[in-house]
Amino acid sequence: MSSFVANTTLATEFILLGFQNLHKLKVLLFLLVLVIYCVTICGNLLIITLVAYGKNLHTPMYVFLTQLSLSDIMLTTDIVPNMLHVVLNGVTAIPFTRCITQFFFFSFLECLQCLILTVMSYDRYLAICNPLSYITVMTSMLCLKLIIMSWLLSFVVSMINTVSLSLLQFCGPNIIDHFFCDYSPLIKISCSDTFIVQLEVTLLSVPVVVLPFVIITVSYVHIILIILRIPSVNGRQKTFSTCSSHMTVVFTYYITLISTYGFPTNGQSLNTSKVVSLLYTVATPLINPIIYSLRNKDMNDAFKKAINCFTEYCSHMF
Repeated sequence: MSSFVANTTLATEFILLGFQNLHKLKVLLFLLVLVIYCVTICGNLLIITLVAYGKNLHTPMYVFLTQLSLSDIMLTTDIVPNMLHVVLNGVTAIPFTRCITQFFFFSFLECLQCLILTVMSYDRYLAICNPLSYITVMTSMLCLKLIIMSWLLSFVVSMINTVSLSLLQFCGPNIIDHFFCDYSPLIKISCSDTFIVQLEVTLLSVPVVVLPFVIITVSYVHIILIILRIPSVNGRQKTFSTCSSHMTVVFTYYITLISTYGFPTNGQSLNTSKVVSLLYTVATPLINPIIYSLRNKDMNDAFKKAINCFTEYCSHMF
């Protein structure tokens, strides 16, 4: 018995295997991910800046968008720097506390993105399906309350999940065949009974993943039905363009999320799991600013105006 207790204290760190057998490709992957990370940070910061200074963008939809951009910045910063170290140096040790901390922020930001995408879909539903009452319903106060509720609910759910996970015993192999501390790899190497933790995570996923997905689906079913009833082709195209960017982001986000956590991990190879994880930790935060900047007329106009102001300022300075 004393031997077992002693072994439970041995796992003070985990070993991240990352991407093995890269050989000469590791430098290429490192540079690619580094460029994507820099573009992601700059793109999302640009969106936040444009919304902050563009008076025509001071609407609920763009306020919610800044929250999505902020969560993208935090998510990539939580995952990518350590991943770059793993890619370049291969097998990497990560302390237990740092691993659990990384998981907390990852879980928190994933939950937050689900909720922010949900309130954005609700905003589009009100704007398209109930345009006459939109201004009176979607007030600045309601907008602020939805944002605060999203952050608080994400924090509470993630904190519960993280505390439960941290209380598990890791007395066996401490090797994680992944490039960051995700939920499934940690559960696999635990020597505790994980049934309660897995049940808890499943139940808590209902308010932050399942229910938001249902709300988003119902909202866009109503939106599409309203768009199809518009008699003119130009009217349908104009209305659809106001929500097409958000639909694309939601589709991309949930496809990658379901591909990773919606199917049994035993049925997919570890390499496949890592590639899919790359999509929602690295690619999706990059896609969001690209979609919202390229496919959004208001954003393009605000960006052109900002460029013109900057050009005029420089001409006066020099």
